[in-house]
Amino acid sequence: MLSKKSQYAFKALEYLTERYKQGPVLISEISKKKKIPLKFLENILLELKKAGILDSKKGKGGGYFLSKDPAKVKVATIVRLVNGPIAMLPCVSLYFYERCKHCDEKKCGLHDMMIEVRDASLGILENRTLKDLAS
Repeated sequence: MLSKKSQYAFKALEYLTERYKQGPVLISEISKKKKIPLKFLENILLELKKAGILDSKKGKGGGYFLSKDPAKVKVATIVRLVNGPIAMLPCVSLYFYERCKHCDEKKCGLHDMMIEVRDASLGILENRTLKDLAS
C-alpha cells in the first residue's frame, strides 16, 4: 500500500511535471494547489532533491523543478525512494532483500506467489514514468 507520504510525493511530482521547463515552482503553490500540508511537503521535496529527481533555486523566482526529463523518471524509482520496497515480503524484494525468519524460501508457497505479485507490479511500475502520471 502506498503511504500518504508517497501519495503526496506523486501529487507534487505530477504538478511539477505539468510545469516542466517552465521554471521553478514555489512550495506554497504546490501545497495549495495539491492540498498537501506545507511542512510535510517540504520534507518530501528535500528527499526528492537529495535523490536527484528535483532541483531548486533560491531567492526571487525560486522554487523547485524537475532536474530530469519526466519521461525518463520511472514510477518504480519514486515508489522505492519514498515508500520503500515494492515487494510485499522482504524475502522477494530486489533492492531491500531480507531473509524471513523461520522460513525456508525453497519450500514456501507464499514466497513463490509473492515473486509473481512483485513481478506483475514491476511490469507496470518500471514501464510508467512521471510523464505518464501527468497525462
